[in-house]
Amino acid sequence: MALKAFRCGANVLAYEKNNKKYGMTCAWAMMVDYGKVMMLIGGQSETGNNLEVNDIVGISALACGQEAISRIFGMHHSSKVDKFAHVNYEADDCALLIKDAKVIMKAKVVDIKDLDGDHLITFEVLNHQDRNDVDFLDGYNPKCYHE
Repeated sequence: MALKAFRCGANVLAYEKNNKKYGMTCAWAMMVDYGKVMMLIGGQSETGNNLEVNDIVGISALACGQEAISRIFGMHHSSKVDKFAHVNYEADDCALLIKDAKVIMKAKVVDIKDLDGDHLITFEVLNHQDRNDVDFLDGYNPKCYHE
């Protein structure tokens, strides 16, 4: 049985770099300071492997009802599928932000640590918007992974 010591969300990390769009769903994210968040990204992730310090990215904490978006960004690699084809998003510089998410953040990569092949990434939040009319999508919701 999986440890469920606390709830985690479904967060889309998305950006455009070298004319290619990258995006993934990350459940392992946390706020570590008033203007900093961290994500643990698996070493198999194309989105994570293409990040560098000073890159500008979008982080969208999905809202209840956005389970299909979590599946789109979480089930395949960015090079195999156009994850953005059927998703309503907006670009802010290189940051790609999912519309109607609970919280959208434009952030800058400030540190990348290797943890046995995975990446612990620290982001400085440059600006954000949040909605009070919806709740966060729970990353443990099976609809985030299965139709």
